[in-house]
Amino acid sequence: MELVARSNRLGADPRNTNYAGGNTSAKGSETDPVTQQPVDLLWVKGSGGDLGTLTEAGLAVLRLDRLRGLVDVYPGVEREDEMVAAFDYCLHGKGGAAPSIDTAMHGLVDAPHVDHLHPDSGIALATAADGEKLTAECFGDRVVWVPWRRPGFQLGLDIATVHRDNPQAIGCILGGHGITAWGATSDECEANSLEIIRTAEQFLADRGIAEPFGPVVEGFEPLPAAERRERAAALAPVIRGLASTDKPQVGHFSDPDVVLEFTSRAKLAELAALGTSCPDHFLRTKVRPLVLDLPPSAPIEGAVARLKELHAEYREEYSAYYQRHADANSPAMRGADPAIVLVPGIGMFSFGKDKQTARVAGEFYVNAINVMRGAESVSTYAPIDEREKFRIEYWALEEAKLQRMPKPKPLATRVALVTGAGSGIGKAIAQRLAAEGACVVVADLDLAAAEAVAKEIGSTDVAVAVGADVSDATAVSQALAEAVLAFGGVDLIVNNAGLSISKSLLETTERDWDLQHDVMAKGSFLVSQAAAKVLIDQGIGGDIIYISSKNSVFAGPNNVAYGAAKADQAHQVRLLAAELGEYGVRVNGVNPDGVVRGSGIFAKGWGAQRAAVYGVPESELGAFYAQRTLLKREVLPENVAAAVFALVAGDLSHTTGLHVPVDAGVAAAFLR
Repeated sequence: MELVARSNRLGADPRNTNYAGGNTSAKGSETDPVTQQPVDLLWVKGSGGDLGTLTEAGLAVLRLDRLRGLVDVYPGVEREDEMVAAFDYCLHGKGGAAPSIDTAMHGLVDAPHVDHLHPDSGIALATAADGEKLTAECFGDRVVWVPWRRPGFQLGLDIATVHRDNPQAIGCILGGHGITAWGATSDECEANSLEIIRTAEQFLADRGIAEPFGPVVEGFEPLPAAERRERAAALAPVIRGLASTDKPQVGHFSDPDVVLEFTSRAKLAELAALGTSCPDHFLRTKVRPLVLDLPPSAPIEGAVARLKELHAEYREEYSAYYQRHADANSPAMRGADPAIVLVPGIGMFSFGKDKQTARVAGEFYVNAINVMRGAESVSTYAPIDEREKFRIEYWALEEAKLQRMPKPKPLATRVALVTGAGSGIGKAIAQRLAAEGACVVVADLDLAAAEAVAKEIGSTDVAVAVGADVSDATAVSQALAEAVLAFGGVDLIVNNAGLSISKSLLETTERDWDLQHDVMAKGSFLVSQAAAKVLIDQGIGGDIIYISSKNSVFAGPNNVAYGAAKADQAHQVRLLAAELGEYGVRVNGVNPDGVVRGSGIFAKGWGAQRAAVYGVPESELGAFYAQRTLLKREVLPENVAAAVFALVAGDLSHTTGLHVPVDAGVAAAFLR
């Protein structure tokens, strides 16, 4: 479909519009299946879609005669929100996607094709203090200035009038908001959109001053890349904990040049305080960011203390903003924590209900910086006023959209790190936690295996892979750093990495003993130690799970090194539960047995060794283990993953220091 192709082209270039921002439309006719007569229709991008990835299923389809008939019953701007519900009575057939607030703009403008976009260059002119004058200088009469008006039916009427009264025009600049263009054909509409965007870009480049954000402030320059990431990893858990004061958030760290330049300049505090302007921007970034006012060379302890002070001030100011503008019909305040935190010399931390939302919030703030730069380069940045921002942020229609969103999954907003997750039990745990809504860091000594599992789970918004030798403290610290840089912090640690060598006491070498204790006993200790620092810095509790073994309490044959290492892990659960409880961190264990199918340990020789001990073919080892259990059932990796989920999903919120057997019933391993 021509409209979808145009939408995808426009949405693929971030210079044209932001993610999920803007909408496109086309008008045409089809045969009405009831009357068998031609009927004029509007195809328009539906609510919540993204132009770059739009498909035909994402279009709303409405009858033009009914849509335009709404003009005759329009009750006026004070009741314009009622018109959104009326769009449903204009749908053709099943109607496709839900119509967006901008549907009126597309239907009422008497042009076959319409684009409404949010390009940085267009919004820069739209937010300049003398934007109307600059628009005339930039475009002459080919593009018309439309003063700020909240998106809705009245804005659609306004733009329809502009189109009718300015036959020479190809589009308009919407004050404080974006651009709208039109055309007789899809190609012409797209060309007009691009002409507006590129002409504005060139105008800003030609007319703009060299340092729109002011001079660099000494000491606020960016640190070298490696130092930035190290300091970001140290600050991330603290910042995530602050941003999760009202409700848990997933974080995202980024340090693009545009952010580092902005945070190094003299006008940082002044411009950041003005906030963003385009509705799509501040709905995701909040009215303004929290800005750390210390140089990157400040001691980390001082930076943490100052962040806590600034966060308390931010919450007070946001609550005051809400109280200034809320009335009896306003939705309840959704939370007073920042969505964007700027740290000079380091970068930007952004937050949301999931990783994609957090990442996109950061991308939107980059758009906002670009807008501020453009406006300041030719004029003064003058976003829409605070009252209008509140009307958008706490719009009844926006609240209704939020209420329609599906209920979050049980582990939504939680970040899990699973060691030994490249295969077997660890892989099953990682998959289950992700399926239940968690972001997952797949850690394994075999990075390629970890990457394969992460890719199978989903995009990097859901799972990332890290290579980690858990017996190496430096490697463990690096794995935790990668986790907090990917998702803002960690909430759920699964100590699963392990191996086994089945030998009698006299055959077990010192190397056999050291290897198994290094990976399981020492490795679990190192991972838990590094994770505990993150969990304590976050201040929002968490879970540490040990995948121990039936062998931690059962004395089996030819198993001295493995059994002793597992017993060490089992007691770490008790010790850490006692130590970390004051921080809201729960520590529990799972004791599996006989997990043969899909097990990385069994596939690497342990299965053959144990089969030899018990005198059965290796292919029948799983069945052998099953027959010695009370339930006569084979234990699978998925059963262990289910136990982990049960421990961390919330129903056992008051349980710590527990070991859960997942062995189908081995009486000799009953806990006493």
